Amino acid sequence: MPETYTILQGEIENNLQLIILETTKQVEDTQKVLKKPDPHVIEKILARDDYIDNLKSIIERESFYSSIKKKTSKPEADTMRSLYIIGNNLERIADFAVNIVRQTEHLVSNEFLKRIKYGEAFKEILESLKLIHKAFKNRDLNLGLKICRSEISLDNYFGLNFKRIMNELKAGGEHTESLVTTLFILQYLERMGDSLLNIGEAIIFATIGERVKIKHIESLDDSMGSMDMNKFLEELKIEAFLGTKSGCKISRVQKNLKGANEQPVIFKEGKISKIKKEKENIEAWESLKAGLPPKVFSFQKNGRTASILLEFLEGPTIQNSLLDPDGCCLDESFEHLKKILTEIWTKTLSPEPVCSNFIRQLKTRVSDIYKAHPDFKLKPRQIGSLVTYSFEELIDECEALENKITVPFSVWSHGDFNLDNIIYDTHEHRMHFIDLYRSGRQDYVQDISVFLVSIFRLPIFVPKIRDRMNQFTLKFFQFGQKFSNKNGDPTFEARLALGLARSFFTSTRFEFDQKFSQTMQQRALYLLEKIASHQGRPWEDFKLVPKVLTYL
Repeated sequence: MPETYTILQGEIENNLQLIILETTKQVEDTQKVLKKPDPHVIEKILARDDYIDNLKSIIERESFYSSIKKKTSKPEADTMRSLYIIGNNLERIADFAVNIVRQTEHLVSNEFLKRIKYGEAFKEILESLKLIHKAFKNRDLNLGLKICRSEISLDNYFGLNFKRIMNELKAGGEHTESLVTTLFILQYLERMGDSLLNIGEAIIFATIGERVKIKHIESLDDSMGSMDMNKFLEELKIEAFLGTKSGCKISRVQKNLKGANEQPVIFKEGKISKIKKEKENIEAWESLKAGLPPKVFSFQKNGRTASILLEFLEGPTIQNSLLDPDGCCLDESFEHLKKILTEIWTKTLSPEPVCSNFIRQLKTRVSDIYKAHPDFKLKPRQIGSLVTYSFEELIDECEALENKITVPFSVWSHGDFNLDNIIYDTHEHRMHFIDLYRSGRQDYVQDISVFLVSIFRLPIFVPKIRDRMNQFTLKFFQFGQKFSNKNGDPTFEARLALGLARSFFTSTRFEFDQKFSQTMQQRALYLLEKIASHQGRPWEDFKLVPKVLTYL
């Protein structure tokens, strides 16, 4: 028996078993009412609902109090969190049963329901309810997954009958009210499946200590070529890895064999288009410089999603080195970074025309920025003869100007060149780039502007570290200037101003410290206004004030 199960002994275990039992009765009695309405059974269902609500509240209270009363380990905390999820979803299933019973009042005859073969759905639900206690107590992942998969069966059942009833409604007839009522009943059965999925995933979470979706597990299983799910997951250590705003699920996975740990890997799952594009870009980077991107171990398509298994790259990110109290290996990693960028950009440099599109990128994010900071929506103002733009007018003006600024060449670029997407292995003295989904042939100023603002936007205000960040920023800016001068790029600073404005402003949607977010907004406005005021003069003469890059 798992050690963490000992915390269930006593009243909390009794309440778990009771709520499973009472929910099961609720579902069974609901099936009876659908077969033959019985006021006595309906009364029991309605009365039992309050009891189940009370049991859920007790489990919820005990889950929280157990964590508060004593210092709990992570496995114990995971167990209590899972109990809370299970209790809540059992109570929801019971509520759906009550809702189904109330819908029967609108049926002309219960015989009408026979056409949807509701017994199939109830059988699936009841079989899953019987598995919950055993699966949770024994940490049985196969049973947990079986509970999860009942949601798929119930979805399929709902989809088939939904089409049938919709066709009958379109055909017209005398049974419209009963058909609509049947649709509501079907929906509640389908929602019971959603709750069972949540319960199954809670059991998996209690076992492996990480919230993962069933589709994520099955994709991981396919990628790693395992057969027995219990054995597969018991051998693995899975943990969420890397915060992401891309919508992809990213985990670090490590396999334990005979007491020794294998090298961990990165498992990433998301939309097919994104994962496929990342795979293709990794291959492109590998052809340019072997070992710079992570190795791809497998790629799988899974319905609407895809997954990729990648090499886990050792070493700190440049962000880690920059924020290290002693700035460990920062100078060394910076020299490697300059060398690699110069090599890649020089090797891939082409006179192929390309547009920077910084303002267009900014426009796609304006609505999200306003949701986070409504006060950033500036209106036009007039003081005497002086008229200022609204923000929308300002970016429209700058977009028209951007289209006139010549980009002399394009290079192969990262596309999301943040500090935490660059790793430097201090032992092997090798650099790696990760998160390569947005890579492609672009204006190299894209990477420079993103990199510079990814330093600035770090909410670190310790003077010693902030001073190091500022110096690092200026050195990277100077590196960009040297590359532009060497390769004949006279509009570098004008395009960089637009790129910085884009990154400063879009970064505010993730920063809710009012003073710091306003600092970035004001820099974006300053740069955009500086671009707008330069209209009519040669863009080769535009100069960026380096002070805008630093925070003092």
